[in-house]
Amino acid sequence: MVLSEFNPSTVQSPLDMEEWIHAYQVSRCIYVIAKLGIADLLKDGSQHCDALAAATNTHSDTLYRVLRFLAGIGIFAETQPRCFKLTPLADCLQSNVPGSVRSTAILRGEEYYHKPWENLMYSVQTGESAFQHLYSMDLFEYLEKNSVARELFHDHAFMSKEVSAPYVEAYDFSLIGKLVDIGGGTGQLLAAILKANPTMTGVLFDLPKVIDQAKNLCELASVNHRCQLIGGSFFEAIPEGGDAYLLREVVHLWDDERAISILKRCYQAMREQGRLLLIEKVIPPGNEYSFSKLVDIHMLVMCSGGRERTEGEFQNLFESAGFKLTKIIPINEDCIIEGVKIDIN
Repeated sequence: MVLSEFNPSTVQSPLDMEEWIHAYQVSRCIYVIAKLGIADLLKDGSQHCDALAAATNTHSDTLYRVLRFLAGIGIFAETQPRCFKLTPLADCLQSNVPGSVRSTAILRGEEYYHKPWENLMYSVQTGESAFQHLYSMDLFEYLEKNSVARELFHDHAFMSKEVSAPYVEAYDFSLIGKLVDIGGGTGQLLAAILKANPTMTGVLFDLPKVIDQAKNLCELASVNHRCQLIGGSFFEAIPEGGDAYLLREVVHLWDDERAISILKRCYQAMREQGRLLLIEKVIPPGNEYSFSKLVDIHMLVMCSGGRERTEGEFQNLFESAGFKLTKIIPINEDCIIEGVKIDIN
């Protein structure tokens, strides 16, 4: 069952419920195969499990049993006894392909990511982050101390150019002279926006270590002459003078108090009649299934105060920071949420 196509009316029997109960086991199988790089080994065609096992230092029969199960749900296909090839669903488990989710599959299976979920009961009972409880630090402190985990997290978090395209197409950025991307990672989204709008200039703002990684990307995107890179913390100060400030999946990491603090800094830094653009998930009302509702629990478990929000909750954030919410544009599971600066004096 695919979550994005989930229809509650089709899930009615105990057998349907059992599929959900066993879902974590499917995830573990995908994690193992992604970690081993099996999809990369199959990029040139079908291979026998003996060859795959030799290349990955694993047990051939056990590897076969895992691949046989995954083939049964469309991830890989058994072409002849114990030989497997990629399927369209397995393609995205390769490392360097458009839309790759390999890093996400690995990240979700690493102990520091799945163990907090095993402690969801703690979060439900206390309202506090299970990650903070287990590791005595927040997720970002942990990533700062663990370079391998940090690199994997960045691979998962930062969008490729292909993933950036829907956002570039959905919003009219042509009216913006200077766009400041707050917490923009290594700049994929900003670079895509600048390439599509040749008269625009941009500022990429993130932690200094992240900005160092972004320099080559902006050069590759041929926008380095229009893209200023600045390192810093948005809890201290952000670049001034932008016509619009863009924050992608930043606000959902924080509780209302800290989120409003970030947005107020944007208010203070931007020009008069400036615009605020958030890319976030918006939780719909009622019983409708939405991936945002699951991500909301993930934020509870992983981040101290993190949460997804409803349209009304975003409106409250905007008003508290000096903005009027003017537009919400749905894009797949995300939305571009637009606000305009108002005079609060």
